[in-house]
Amino acid sequence: MLGISRESVYYQSVEISPTDKKIMGLIDEIYTTHPFYGNRRIKAELNLTHSISIGRGHVRTLMRIMGLEALYPKKNLSWKNKQHKVYPYLLKDLKIEKPNQVWSTDITYIKLTEGFAYLIAVIDWFSRYVISWKLSNSLDIDFCLECLREALSQTKNKPGIFNSDQGSHFTSPKFTEILEAHQIQISMDGRGRCLDNIFVERLWRTVKQENIYLNSYQNVLETKTGLNEYFLFYNDARRHQSLEYLTPKEVHFQ
Repeated sequence: MLGISRESVYYQSVEISPTDKKIMGLIDEIYTTHPFYGNRRIKAELNLTHSISIGRGHVRTLMRIMGLEALYPKKNLSWKNKQHKVYPYLLKDLKIEKPNQVWSTDITYIKLTEGFAYLIAVIDWFSRYVISWKLSNSLDIDFCLECLREALSQTKNKPGIFNSDQGSHFTSPKFTEILEAHQIQISMDGRGRCLDNIFVERLWRTVKQENIYLNSYQNVLETKTGLNEYFLFYNDARRHQSLEYLTPKEVHFQ
C-alpha cells in the first residue's frame, strides 16, 4: 500500500538528483519484495548488498518522497484528513463468494527513467480482475476519481462493497460521494492494518516483478503503453493458481 503522506505530496516539487533516482529504484525493488522492511533494513540492504553508502536519514527522506512505509501495525501509516469521514472495515470474516461482491483500490509508486509516477487500480476481490487503472505523474485526486468513474461505467454490475485505505484521496467527499450515489457500501482498512487490502498488495508485487522491473520505461506515456499491454495479459491470459489456473477474465465473467 502507498501511504499518501503530507511529506510525499510536498516533495513532488523537490528536484531529485540522478543518483537519488537510481537509489529510489532500488528501494522500490527491495520494498516490493520485502514490504515489511523499514528504513533501517532498507539502509542495510543498500549498504551491504548494493555497496551504496547512504545514511538512514537519507533513506527515510527518499521513502517519504515515494510514499512508502513498512507494512507492520503502527499508527499514522498514511496521512488522514481529520475533516473527512472514515468508514468502518466491513470485510472481517466476510466470505467472498462471487464477482462484484467486493472491489478495492490502492495507489503505488512507479519508478521511471525520467522521474516517477503513481499507479491506481480497482480490482475485484473474487476474480482478481483489474476493472480499471490510471497512471499519473502527480498525486492530485483527479486520476483517482477518473479511475473510479471508469470502473463503474465499464460494467453493468456494481460492487456491493468498495474497500480502500484511510488515505485522504479515498476519504475525500469527492471520492466517497461517487460511491454513495451508486448505493455502494464503503469499507476502509483499520489504521495500520495494511494487509486488510491484501489482494491489491499482491497485484502491485506482480505488476512490478513481471512488468515494471523488466522494462526501463522512460516516461509516463511509454509506461501507459506498456501497462496497457500488461493488464490485457493479466486479465485475459495470466492463469492464477488461486483461481484453479483460470484467468481473472474467465472467473469474473463466468
